[in-house]
Amino acid sequence: MFTGLVEQTGTIVSVEERSGARRITVAAPGLASRLREGDSVAVSGVCLTALDIEPEADPPVFHADLAQETVNRTSLAVLQPGSEVNLELPTAAGSPLGGHVVQGHVDGVGSLVSLEQVSDEADPALADWWLKVTVPENVTRFMIEKGSIAIEGISLTIASFEPGLPEGDVVTVAIIPHTYLATNLHTMRPGRPVNIEADVLVKFAAQQKRVPEFDLTEDFLLAQGY
Repeated sequence: MFTGLVEQTGTIVSVEERSGARRITVAAPGLASRLREGDSVAVSGVCLTALDIEPEADPPVFHADLAQETVNRTSLAVLQPGSEVNLELPTAAGSPLGGHVVQGHVDGVGSLVSLEQVSDEADPALADWWLKVTVPENVTRFMIEKGSIAIEGISLTIASFEPGLPEGDVVTVAIIPHTYLATNLHTMRPGRPVNIEADVLVKFAAQQKRVPEFDLTEDFLLAQGY
């Protein structure tokens, strides 16, 4: 389990096409030395397995294999050398839950519509931003104002949800200066695919609503042989 509080960004060193899974190599100074073979790590919101860790390399790197399902259903499909990715290690039991529960199981891929400063006059290093992204149809029912959403693995709060715009179904979130500078958001341009994970608690609540209440009746008992 993750919290959506990005620990650092990493840089894609290489993307290797194999006869099996696609392999990425991620430069992660400061984080690679904390990994062990087989550990989970969230890469831009996708839970992957750290392999062939090289903490003594320059820069330190780890590798991860992308199943075809991951390539087909996440923004990791567009990674190339030089791409910046968000990195987070799993939350240890008993640690403070600063963001929200993020599983690293991407629900779908949206698209960056815009990322604009709230005030054009502000210093970009001190500015807050409005981020607008489209969300896929399968997650629109989980988009609740002031609810949580993970975009590229970043725990964010939905400011507004506007379905049916010309661009699609659009979520707007506020970005503080720290988030803009400490994540891969500052590298993105309109049209860039982004990973979307809806709040698991909202998904659970929606699932519970769909489960019909069971009514123990005489007819049911007779049908079961009682």
